Amino acid sequence: MSVFSYEGFAILIVCMFAIDLFQTRGGVISIKKAAIWSVFWVLLAALFAVFLYFEWGNMAPESTYSNGKAATAFITGFLLEKSLSVDNLFVFALIFTQFSVPKHLRPRILMLGVIGALFFRGILIGVGAHLLEQYHWILYIFAAFLLYTGYKLWRGENEEPEDFSDSFIVKTIKKVVRVSEDYHDHKMLVKDNKGWLATPLLIVAVVISLTDVMFALDSIPAIFAVTREGFIVFSANVFALLGLRSLYFVLEGMLNRFCYLQTALAFILSFIGIKMLLVSSPYAIPTTISLLVIALTITIAIVASLWKTRNDPAS
Repeated sequence: MSVFSYEGFAILIVCMFAIDLFQTRGGVISIKKAAIWSVFWVLLAALFAVFLYFEWGNMAPESTYSNGKAATAFITGFLLEKSLSVDNLFVFALIFTQFSVPKHLRPRILMLGVIGALFFRGILIGVGAHLLEQYHWILYIFAAFLLYTGYKLWRGENEEPEDFSDSFIVKTIKKVVRVSEDYHDHKMLVKDNKGWLATPLLIVAVVISLTDVMFALDSIPAIFAVTREGFIVFSANVFALLGLRSLYFVLEGMLNRFCYLQTALAFILSFIGIKMLLVSSPYAIPTTISLLVIALTITIAIVASLWKTRNDPAS
């Protein structure tokens, strides 16, 4: 991979964050505006796939991937990460409720959470790619983990919602620094006559970032079943996470309607686990088939969920 590819993509990431910050200025995001920007981020990901189709050979002349295979792997990885990240939205809503986060602060917190998530995911991707390159058998451990996670989702065990406001992370932060009782607009640190205090805004941003890392323990191994090209894995994560803020504000009031999401994710994780087990066998599942399976599963789950809950008062 050419160093210019990483440098160019880093500039693109900064520009995308700047655009996202600009469009959420003021702190109030309507559903219409969020929907438009959600479509924008998906279209931007599609344009990036087209760019890979024409330029992959120049970007990574040493890669064994053809241009078409690189573009297909990116789209598949993007859809996989996007579908798995939807599960994050339920947790975000729970965190905002438990910490009584004012609505005008939620866009900023989500942005800080996304930045933190990208940083930690970048580390996980780098470590994962290195381990897979050195020790191929780790792929089978990833596969077993995904199958186990899918099995737990299939069982549909009803667990009590976690109290993030009283979690180990929050308790640890409060032992290190003093925390103010109230929010102070967008400030993460404030000063009183005794010194500096962290605001609840800082606490929530840290909780969201680290919670996403826990979700990444499922999604990162899953995308390595699609491709082991580190650049494609990371770029798919970037585009999936960048549109997460807008998607949250689109779905904020109707998250309870996605009743078949857990079933869909269970199937996808199980399918990806099987794909990972078969990757070096004569029965290896092509990436194009994976793309069709993931897209079809998510489409069916969304349509079926909306149909079943069509008479829900919340709809």
